[in-house]
Parts: sequence; C-alpha cells; structure tokens
Amino acid sequence: MGMGDRLRGMNFHKEIFLPIGILAILILLLVPLPTPLLDFALSLSITFSVVILLTVVFIKSPLELTSFPTILLIATMLRLGLNVASTRLILSEGHTGTAAAGRVIEAFGSFVAGGNYVIGIIVFAILVIINFIVITKGAGRIAEVAARFTLDAMPGKQMAIDADLSSGLINEDNARKRRKELETESSFYGAMDGASKFVRGDAVAGILITFINVIGGIIIGVVQQGMTMATAAENYTLLTIGDGLVSQIPALVVSTGAGMLVTKAGVSGATDVAVFGQLTSYRMTLWIAAGLLLLLCLIPGLPAWPFALLAIMCGTAGFLLQRQDRDEAVAAQIAEMEEDVPVAPPEEPISSALQIDLIRLELGYGLLPLINANEEHRLTDQIKALRRQIAGEMGFVMPAVRIQDNLQLPANSYVIRIKEIETGRGDLRPNMHLIIDPRGEKISLPGEATVEPTFGLPAMWVADNQREEAMFRGYTVVDPSTVVVTHITEIVKDNMAELLSYAETQKLIDELPDSQRKLVEDLIPTQINLGGVQRVLQNLLNERVSIRDLPTILEGVSEAVGYTRNVTQITEHVRARLSRQLSDANTNEDGVVPLITLTPEWEETFMQSVVGQGDEQHLAMAPSKLQEFISGVRSAFERAAMNGQTPALLVSPQIRPFVRSVIERFRPVTVVLSQNEIHPKAKIKTVAQI
Repeated sequence: MGMGDRLRGMNFHKEIFLPIGILAILILLLVPLPTPLLDFALSLSITFSVVILLTVVFIKSPLELTSFPTILLIATMLRLGLNVASTRLILSEGHTGTAAAGRVIEAFGSFVAGGNYVIGIIVFAILVIINFIVITKGAGRIAEVAARFTLDAMPGKQMAIDADLSSGLINEDNARKRRKELETESSFYGAMDGASKFVRGDAVAGILITFINVIGGIIIGVVQQGMTMATAAENYTLLTIGDGLVSQIPALVVSTGAGMLVTKAGVSGATDVAVFGQLTSYRMTLWIAAGLLLLLCLIPGLPAWPFALLAIMCGTAGFLLQRQDRDEAVAAQIAEMEEDVPVAPPEEPISSALQIDLIRLELGYGLLPLINANEEHRLTDQIKALRRQIAGEMGFVMPAVRIQDNLQLPANSYVIRIKEIETGRGDLRPNMHLIIDPRGEKISLPGEATVEPTFGLPAMWVADNQREEAMFRGYTVVDPSTVVVTHITEIVKDNMAELLSYAETQKLIDELPDSQRKLVEDLIPTQINLGGVQRVLQNLLNERVSIRDLPTILEGVSEAVGYTRNVTQITEHVRARLSRQLSDANTNEDGVVPLITLTPEWEETFMQSVVGQGDEQHLAMAPSKLQEFISGVRSAFERAAMNGQTPALLVSPQIRPFVRSVIERFRPVTVVLSQNEIHPKAKIKTVAQI
C-alpha cells in the first residue's frame, strides 16, 4: 500500500472517530465497566480537560475555537458517563475496599484527601464552590452579556460593512468575508451563552451524585453487606469523594478554560503574551511593589524570607525590563540612522524599461500645487471623475493617468503623452483663472492674453478677484485644473481607438451580464475572433460612437459575419443597428437632426472612385476633385456654424466609409452618417447641400 492510500485510509478513519466516541460515552451509561478500563477513561477525561485549557491559552482569538460549545458538551457528557460507571462499581463493589472502583479513584481518595474522608468532603466541597459559584457563574454572566452586546451591535456593524463597500474602501470579497466573520461571532457568543449552562448543570449533578453515593453506599453496606456503620461510612465516603474529586478537577479545568475564552474578547494575541505584555508595560509598578514588599519584611511577626524573596524578584524583573527598553530604544536609533544613510538603489530589471504609460501627464514644478489643491479643484479628483464620465458616455474604460513632474519643462507648462508620444501641451497660471468669450469677441478685462490649449480659442488669464466680474459679463471662467482635464478629455476621445487594447476588449466581453453569455459563446471565436471585435469597436470609437451598448454591437456583428468578413462592412452594419443611438446623439435642442447632403453628382463621383474588392477596396479620386470636395465641405459647415448649427453630413451607405476617411483628415469632429443610420422616427432637416 502506498503513502497516498494510507493517508486516504487515515482520513476515512478520522471521520468516524467522533461518532464512535459519542456512542462510547452513551454506552457508559448502560454497560458496566471493568476497573482497568474505568482507570483509562478517567485518565482520558483529565487529559482531555488539560488539552482544552492549554488550547484556550494559546489561541489568538476566541473565533479560532468556535467549536468550543460542542467540545464543552462532549467533555460534560464524558464526565457524567464516567460518574454513572464509577457509581455502579462503588455501590456494587464498595464493600471489598477502597480499590473497588479502580486505582485512579483510590489514589484521589487516599492522596488528595489524606485518607481522611472528612478532609476529603471539605476539599470536595471547596472545589465545588470554586467551580460552581466563582468560575462557572462568572463565565456564564460574561457569556450572557457578550452574546447580548454582540447581537445588539450586529446592525451597526453590518451598516459599517455596507458603507465601506459602497465607498470603495473594501471590495465585494472583503465585504463577504467580514459578513461571514460577523455571523460567526454572533453564533459563537450565542452558543457560549447556552453552553455555560452545561458547566453549571455538571456541577449540580456532581453534588447530587456524591450525596446519593454516600447515602446509598452506607445503606447498601450496612443492610446488604452486614458492615458496621463506621466501616461502611469510611469505605463508601472515601470512594465517593475520590470519584467526586476525579470528576470535579477536570470540570474545574474545563470551566477555567471556558472562563478564559469568554474573557478573551478584545485581547489580541495569545493569552500569555497579552497578559504579561500588558501587566508589565508599566515598569514603575514593579519597583513600587518591590518597595512595598521590603516594608512588609520589617513588620514584626511576619516571616521575612517570603516577602524578601518576592521583593528581589520584582526588583530584578523591573531592572531587566528597563534595560530591555533601553536596548530597544538604542536599536531603534541605530535603525533610524541606518535608514538615513543613502543606500544604492537596487538595479531595476531590464524588462521595466519596456513598460509604456498609456496616458501620462507631465507637469512643470510650478504646477505641482494643482495635485494638492483644495477639494473642489484637486486635479487627481477631477481625473477620477473624468474616467467615470467617459465610461458612462462612451462605454470605454479610460486607462489610469500617470502624473509625474518633469524638471525639463518650463515651470508652468504641462505635456500630455499617449503611449509616451506627446499629443498635447499647454501653459497654465496656477493662481489665476482662464476666461473665454463664447461669442468670440475681444475680452475687455485686464489680464494676460493667451490661447486656450484644447481648442485654440482666444482667452485670457485673469486674477482671482476678477472671477465674479468675468462671470457677470457672460464669459466662460475655467480654473487651471479644469483646463488640463478638458485637454486630456479631448485627447483621450481622439485616441480612444488606439487605447482600446486586446486585453481591454477581453475585459469588456468578460464583464457582460450572464444573460449575454450565449451570444458571446456563439460569436467568439467560432464566427469572428476577439481581434475582429476589437477592430469593430476601434472603428466606432474612432468616430466617437459610444460602445456602451455592447450587446447590440455584438448582435450586429453576429448578423454581419453571415455575409461578409470585411471589418469595414461589419462596422457599417453595426452602425445601422445603432441608428437610434446615432440619431439621438446628433439631435439638436429643437428635436431635429440637422443634415448637410451631397448632390447626386458627388454621390456618383465617389461611387465611381471606389476601386477594388473586399478588403482591397480604396478611394482613387483625382487630387483636383478631392480639393474641390474639401473646399465645398469647409464652406458648407462654416456657413452652418455661423448660423449656430452643428449638422452632420449625410451620404449613401456604400460611400460613407470613404467620405469619412477624407473628412477626418481636415475636420475630424465632423459626423458622417448614412441613410441607414437615421432612425425612422428621427426628425431630420436639411440645412445645406454640397
């Protein structure tokens, strides 16, 4: 048999140990026990109680021994079963001598009681009083109060867990773990409240059994065995007291363990470490105690040597602990000095040089106060809000922005990098406000003229005391942190397609609800791989189309792959499925979608300029025609802007991707829609034609 087979056999036997043990305890109540087996069982009871006590001493928290009520019940049942077995032997064989119930009971009756049953009765009574009145009653009261307070505090603790979870201080796993601990704690203290009644009942049963054994033994010895009253009283009383001591000493040990367990609430660490650590934390108490003991040595009539010995012990302990404190203080100073010594930084692995920050904001040293500004305009808080805003609007999880200082920049300059390539920069005035005239007119307030870094609009930096005046005149007033965040927003929206990585796409798919699992399983990777889905999402994000409605997008992909594998055509089909979303995004305040259309001539020109098949399709238009088209688009949209309108360009579905590829090079924010992307219930209005 191999080692694995033996271990599996041990695990199987371990499962049946407890049921067999409980059945054996119940058998003790019915079947007479031979004296050698009774000696072994009594020794086992004493050992079991000592193990329980030492386990309680060494555990760090009461919740490490939540099975203690069950253990207490088993120990109580074992002692009561042994009481019944020993009573049977005492009453049936007590006339033969003090060894009638085994050597263990005889030894306790002779040694502990000194062979005198009167002394034995007194010692037994004292043990019962200590166990019943002092330890058991106190432990029961503590368990009762602890259970009551624990149950009363449960709603507050539960609300604290929910508050920490909602505020983001803990995650769902930590909250589930803390709820489990709270439930275990309440169940444990409630069970301990009930289990304390076992110990009290055991003490009462011990008193009654002892009384019954003495009276019954004397009656049996005198009436049935013909013994004299004195002999019967001596034999049966010594046997009964020995039996009582054998049962009460383990009961006292277990009661002490129960008392230590319920009094351990609020104490962290093992009992010995906690008690001695807290008891000796004030060194002066040991010196005062040593002085008091020395004074007691001088009192006439008191023995001097015990107090002198204890005074020496307290004084020595105080001296050693004080020296230990001094050594620890010196070690702490040395450690602090060693920390101050500059240590050569460990060499970073070469692989760390390969890591790229997806989004990085570099600040000149004059802009560092923006990070620690007041709560309203703190840059880090605004960036967190930006990430949540973009996720809600676009369905795109914006990567974390790494902020670092750059001493090579001018003091008031900042640089925004996408994948460590500079994509934007600007200059700020930390203690001033940027004001912009939305009408495009010249700003009449005194200040420093500048250009707004995001859109290139004329602006001006003014002092804080000019803020209210600027707002009164209808200017747009922006603080420096908001200028940076606005710049980051536009740059991120322009680069969302590049920032949507393969891993982020997988994460978006994984976070879909369970109701969409069947769609994902049928689509990926049997009909299209994850890379193809990523490219479709990138195409949508490249035109600032929200991908938050991911289930609809995947449904559109599933429909399109039935007739094409071209990612561009799949994207166009998905856009048609998103017609309600696209129409709503381009609806103005009047509830209509303003449009600029192409003349049939331009439609035909684009159709004839598309050459190639499938993925090889591309636009082959003469440069002069392209320039003419670009001029027409610019003039049409500029006229619309002068009229306060922001229209979309409407083209036929076949040429929409190619028209967009031309327009995105000179007007990337212009929306290009096809007829399939206008929802049937959307209200449209043509404002111009190219």
